[in-house]
Amino acid sequence: MTGEPIDGVTLSIIIVNWNTRDLLAACLESVAAEIARMGEGEAETFVVDNASTDGSPEMVQEDFPWVRLIRNTENVGFARANNQAIRLAQGRYLLLLNSDTCLHAGSLQTLVDFMDAHPAAGAAGPRLLNGDGTLQVSCHPLLTPEREFWRLSFLERLYARATYPLEAWDATTPHRVEVIKGACLLGRRMVLDQTGLLDESYFMYTEEMDLCYRMAQAGWELWHVPAATVTHYGEASSRQVAADMYVQLYRSKVQFHRKFGGASRARRFKALMALAYLPRACAASGAALLSPGWRSRARIYRRLLAALPGM
Repeated sequence: MTGEPIDGVTLSIIIVNWNTRDLLAACLESVAAEIARMGEGEAETFVVDNASTDGSPEMVQEDFPWVRLIRNTENVGFARANNQAIRLAQGRYLLLLNSDTCLHAGSLQTLVDFMDAHPAAGAAGPRLLNGDGTLQVSCHPLLTPEREFWRLSFLERLYARATYPLEAWDATTPHRVEVIKGACLLGRRMVLDQTGLLDESYFMYTEEMDLCYRMAQAGWELWHVPAATVTHYGEASSRQVAADMYVQLYRSKVQFHRKFGGASRARRFKALMALAYLPRACAASGAALLSPGWRSRARIYRRLLAALPGM
């Protein structure tokens, strides 16, 4: 499924890009610094470009010639693009990294050292920060239909069922988790050989939850390692087509629940999402009458509600 690891290559870094040229350049600068800290020959880097029109691949070729660039002639989606590089990768660890991230000093070595010291770990992820330095959600429990509804109904503030208390966790203590956010996920190569690569039937979103679930089902542990820190600016690609991606997010979630729970679980999820979003759509539509700033959100909610039955 993947190539055999070669001597000296510890880590294969895989970045999928779609029209995030400047952020990608900053990301690769941070990757270069981290590779230098790890030592020559320890890592290789792939950029898979999904038919960007902003000059991203030309920038990679000119400014980062050490990167192995894969240029797609169409946007093949996140999972398929990652798999293109995974099949060529030679490292014993594979890092899935978003193009809108910036690695902090020592983050890669910290993750690799943790995995070396914990052979039962199938994957690990860092602490994620927003661009302003605040804490970002980097891991979460497996989102069942009921947990998702609980979160969307603001009941999470009363009792946490769908989130971890990241703010209360010590910044140096690793924690076992159920799902690692795909913005930065370090996986053990042999685990991917066992469980399979990313499911390419997901175009975008939820593919990391699918992968983490399959790892856990196979008996592997998943860990949050906050001593490694990464800034994630967040959804730089999907913001370009916000309404489409919002609907795609829930289409992928429905797909996940249908895959692992059958048609009945998918129907239950869709019903709960409709119940959660109907009052939001009504409230946003009412607010839009008074403030034009709400119009876009109201349209997105209405579009999601219209699309849910056919997912």
